[in-house]
Amino acid sequence: MAAASSDQSFPPQKQETKPGKEYIMDPLPQPISPHYIPSNKFHGKVVLVTGGDSGIGRAVCYHFAAEGATVAFTYVKGHEDKDALDTFQMLIQFREKYGSEHPMAIPVDLGFEENCKRVVDEVVDNFGKIDVLVNNAAEQHMKFSIEEISQEQLERVFRTNIFAYFFMAKHAVKHMKEGSSIINTTSVNAYKGNAIVLDYTATKGAIVSFTRALALELVNKGIRVNGVAPGPVWTPAQPDTYNEDMVTKFGKETPMGRAAQPHEVG
Repeated sequence: MAAASSDQSFPPQKQETKPGKEYIMDPLPQPISPHYIPSNKFHGKVVLVTGGDSGIGRAVCYHFAAEGATVAFTYVKGHEDKDALDTFQMLIQFREKYGSEHPMAIPVDLGFEENCKRVVDEVVDNFGKIDVLVNNAAEQHMKFSIEEISQEQLERVFRTNIFAYFFMAKHAVKHMKEGSSIINTTSVNAYKGNAIVLDYTATKGAIVSFTRALALELVNKGIRVNGVAPGPVWTPAQPDTYNEDMVTKFGKETPMGRAAQPHEVG
């Protein structure tokens, strides 16, 4: 695998549009390991993943589907259509192999409460419940000074990265029962900081606090709330954010000397 050793490096590349596109990345991220052995642990469960078309979200969708879960995921229409179709087609193959219900791919802008409610309602209307909510969709923009961050960008990043998590949980939890789970994707940046994605880092800190507080609220209902805080992972968010030189060095500052692959988080 490309990420197996610390001498990993990526070819220079830069994507000029956001969200980034996985299908044009070099090398392609690895959403599931060929050595992964499913054990059917989520058969009969319904899982909703935001930002499931690519990167960590795609890996999460694949792993849940391989474990027999029925998977619904969101994506950004007009920007992530090809990646969403690729994910959807793979989930169809998993359905045929592992026996889940037909997956759903839902185009949506999650930055607004009414859209989050609509997504939850669509999933519940089709499958009757939600057992696991994975809040994963996010965006980031590289800026070298706080003075470069506009009010519009700040609001957009907070809407995508934390407002959406809040509203998705708000509307999903009423359809959850004891034993259900909410998983929020935060980042190592919440703990170590990252000066060139300042607003993104702020949202990831907010997600950590939101996760801790919501876990305390929902524990008496038997609903678990947890966060996953990845370090550098090879996803479309890297070439659509950083310049070519940064991409070639991406992940080398970590203790392992390399970036993670999405399946290592999934």
